[in-house]
Amino acid sequence: MSRPEKITYHKQSRTLELKFSEGDYEIPAELLRVYSPSAEVRGHSNTERRLQTGKKHIAIKGIEPVGNYAIRILFDDGHDTGLYAWAYLRDLAENAERYWRDYLAELKTANATRLPTIPVGQWTPKA
Repeated sequence: MSRPEKITYHKQSRTLELKFSEGDYEIPAELLRVYSPSAEVRGHSNTERRLQTGKKHIAIKGIEPVGNYAIRILFDDGHDTGLYAWAYLRDLAENAERYWRDYLAELKTANATRLPTIPVGQWTPKA
């Protein structure tokens, strides 16, 4: 797998753009977060995978190179584990429609949502 020639994060659309010599890809931050390759999300087997909820507005705070084979993505919810290898990023991009469909189905089955929860103590009604 070739290394991307350029990686750009677009803050407004919250998408990661990857330019490979074979083509360009864009991956939403939310998809990157909910399919993080970290043990925290994936576990150590398919049965240990944890459904990520409330990530609709997730953003990327930083991107760090890891050798010549991957990047580490730092998300604004504090998640920063998991190495995104070039092949994994390309798979997410090329199969994004299927990954979205699977993710939305999992949320529906779990009666969960993409929207973040607001702790009651942090919300104050206007007088």
